[in-house]
Amino acid sequence: MQGYVPGQDEAFAESRKCFGELEGWMASAGAAGLQHGELEEQLEMRGRELLRRLFQGRLDLAAAREDRRHDVAGEDGVPRTRAEKGRERPLMTKFGQVTVSRIAYRAPGRPNVHPLDAALNLPEEKHSHGLRKLAAIESARGSHEAAAAAITRATGVQIGKRQAEELARRCAAHVEAFYLQRVIKPSPDGWPLILTFDGKGIVMLPGALRPATAKAAASAQGKLATRLSPGEKNGRKRMAELACVYDAAPVPRTPGDVISTPAQKRRKKKAQASKPKGKPKPREPQARGKWLTASVTDDIPAVIAAAFDEAERRDPGHSREWAVLIDGNNTQIEAVTAEAARRGITVTIVIDFIHVLELSHGRPPGPSSRKASPPPRNGSRPRPARSCTGKRARSRPGSAAAPPPTVTPAPSAPAPTSAPATWRTSRATWTTPPRWARAWPIATGIIEGACRHIVRTEWT
Repeated sequence: MQGYVPGQDEAFAESRKCFGELEGWMASAGAAGLQHGELEEQLEMRGRELLRRLFQGRLDLAAAREDRRHDVAGEDGVPRTRAEKGRERPLMTKFGQVTVSRIAYRAPGRPNVHPLDAALNLPEEKHSHGLRKLAAIESARGSHEAAAAAITRATGVQIGKRQAEELARRCAAHVEAFYLQRVIKPSPDGWPLILTFDGKGIVMLPGALRPATAKAAASAQGKLATRLSPGEKNGRKRMAELACVYDAAPVPRTPGDVISTPAQKRRKKKAQASKPKGKPKPREPQARGKWLTASVTDDIPAVIAAAFDEAERRDPGHSREWAVLIDGNNTQIEAVTAEAARRGITVTIVIDFIHVLELSHGRPPGPSSRKASPPPRNGSRPRPARSCTGKRARSRPGSAAAPPPTVTPAPSAPAPTSAPATWRTSRATWTTPPRWARAWPIATGIIEGACRHIVRTEWT
């Protein structure tokens, strides 16, 4: 169906009329009797309609100025020799819905071609790129339902939950290409390149579980008939693997900076109170140029290989020190070791300091290990501080199997083929070489935060 396309003189007639109506209303007695909040709401609504009509006028003017072409061909290479003016399509913008009118070039049995769509960079779907951007921003903050509500509050456009999800997905379609094209500034000398990995379980539908998990779920029998007991996963989760690569701005520290006694903390606070106020120095290595990926479909080796690709893009000559921060997962250690050996890269595997303390002091990692313990007596040095001073502690008989805190292959020696599966020493000397003294990060807070704020918030 062909639509009417106005000329240049008529393109903005509706917007001028709308502005006159808005101006007249602002000067009316009805507007004078409104409070400032009510006036603000009315002006936002009426002003949005004015912007919509201006947008429509610009599109009508572009349609009026579109010239007939004779060199149009589709992606299939077939020329489109027939032209039909006034072919319309809707476009939902942040100001409301408008109509785009343009020339359609046709050929028998072939889809129409609209050059003006390419000139305006119109999306395939109905919603504009502005709404797509809002959907991506709001979806990253919470659920898709909350994102749709936020878009409606900001623009007045009614958008459904499924539409918000689709718009956010379209925004994420070129994330990997964006990362590859992004220029990473060279890091100063002495900055280590950090790779960190972690996993997070996501409750899935039975048909979306991995084969091994689905088999375990089918054969599992719960302790209770109506609900799961504490710690009983019952084969409902699928692990999402996360990886992060960043440059670490080193911050030298002492053992007291890592763990302090109550008396040391009081002295530090008094010293800081006497100093002039200003921007405090960072207390830990700062992450720069973070690259993050997460996948619930790829396995651990695939995600680790992707992180190594990003690390090699930053350091193609392998001239920097590479450190891998993980929480002690043996599967991750084996995958990192195999990937490093395949690429001929020497990496240092650093086990997260908190996990080392939990394992070495008889507290297995998990929710139960986060229970508060009685504080040490005033002036006494807490046992975890031994990990920073290099003093060994006695091993706990019958402790759970765990990998060592660090695995540092020598540059001349080949990478180990497998990670040790037991706590072989009475207590691994975490300060050989001392990671905190070399200003390296010693904790996996960045990837742990990604598991908490990205996976748990967005995927669960």
